[in-house]
Amino acid sequence: MDYQELFIDYLRYEKRFSSHTVVAYKNDLDQFVQFCAVVVGEFDVKGVDTKLVRSWIVHLMEQELAPRSVNRKVSTVKSFFKFLMKEQIVEQNPAINLPLPKIRKKLPNFVEEHNLNHLLDDGFFSDDFTGVRDKLIINLLYGTGIRLSELLQLKDTDINTNEYLIKVLGKRQKERIIPYPKSINSLLELYTNLRSKKVKVNTPNLLVTEKGEPVYEKLVYRVVKSNLSKVTSLEKKSPHVLRHTYATHLLNKGADLNAVKELLGHSNLAATQVYTHTTFEKLQSIYKQAHPRG
Repeated sequence: MDYQELFIDYLRYEKRFSSHTVVAYKNDLDQFVQFCAVVVGEFDVKGVDTKLVRSWIVHLMEQELAPRSVNRKVSTVKSFFKFLMKEQIVEQNPAINLPLPKIRKKLPNFVEEHNLNHLLDDGFFSDDFTGVRDKLIINLLYGTGIRLSELLQLKDTDINTNEYLIKVLGKRQKERIIPYPKSINSLLELYTNLRSKKVKVNTPNLLVTEKGEPVYEKLVYRVVKSNLSKVTSLEKKSPHVLRHTYATHLLNKGADLNAVKELLGHSNLAATQVYTHTTFEKLQSIYKQAHPRG
């Protein structure tokens, strides 16, 4: 019986994985089967043990595959044998509890403080409705660290200009209140004045297009990318990069990690701790510059 084909059909028809994902699983599994055939002469699911899977991991690492790729391939084999156990074809999963190469966490991209100050303070935006709106978009994303989805939902009534606070609805419909820089108030006033004079607004949303409709994802991406391109050579220039930048700059200035967690709306501290890597790098460089023996 062709157990590999059974497994692929299970992924395709029962799990309803995308065709792209199914092909990736099939390729990984084919590689494992070929390796086993070379090492033991013939592939037999009941003859595969932990030692053979471990040999395959070593073989993959000797090919200098990225740790993420190795882990994905082992995960495929693990899923295959989990399926075979469910079908009562094998009794044990030989791919579990094996040491895997560690995936190095990718540090979040962020824009340097002086570059953002240059963009926001040195006349890069026009004085018309579109220019003021685009500047407000950048200011809100960087000044509050809100997600793109939260920015798109912002209403005029969500902003308390007396207390310098905005109310957003985050993931799982969780509401949070975030302080924003006082300097945004004058920009808000200028924007709302221009909006009332130049645009026939058809929505309660704060940020609108020239036609009075709510701004949308692609527009915000375009605004962020085109403006960040003026001051940074970062490969990735997205609204989320401004969220990373907000968190990194706060921590670099000594903000408490738990406070930043609440401001970002993270459900656990682990999600926020990724920014401390960047902060530690900054501290290290300060130490090297400042300490006599650094």
